Amino acid sequence: MINGVSHVNIFVSDQDEAKAFYTEKLGLEVRQDATLEELGGYRWLALGPPNQPDVNIIVSTPGPPVHDAQAAKTILDLVAQGALGPGIFTTDDCRATCAELKSRGVEVAQEPEERFYGIDAAVRDPFGNLWRVVQPLEYDLDAMQQANSAS
Repeated sequence: MINGVSHVNIFVSDQDEAKAFYTEKLGLEVRQDATLEELGGYRWLALGPPNQPDVNIIVSTPGPPVHDAQAAKTILDLVAQGALGPGIFTTDDCRATCAELKSRGVEVAQEPEERFYGIDAAVRDPFGNLWRVVQPLEYDLDAMQQANSAS
């Protein structure tokens, strides 16, 4: 059976620019960066949060051997629109994190807002990938649903 997630993927148009953004602006670390000749020169770029060594973000440029030119263009168009939200980064202080990221030149696409699950914001990478940044709070979704159905 499945026992975890080790890698997730994001698409970008420029892996060098993405590497700089994710490491210098967001503070991720490089896990692996290699060109694989057996895959037609595919560049394997894996980044991740320093305190989560078992979680890797694969930073890929769409194209051969997996995507043809039209598919690659479609993927990058969707990324640019922010339509392929890759995931959620967590933080202990969403407001302070967003202020720090802004000072580093990161686009904060949605300012921090309080939600039932925590304080939530959104940041955008240079390619359009829209990441959530969340300061999670404890909540009981079942209890909330029961309370809503009772009223």
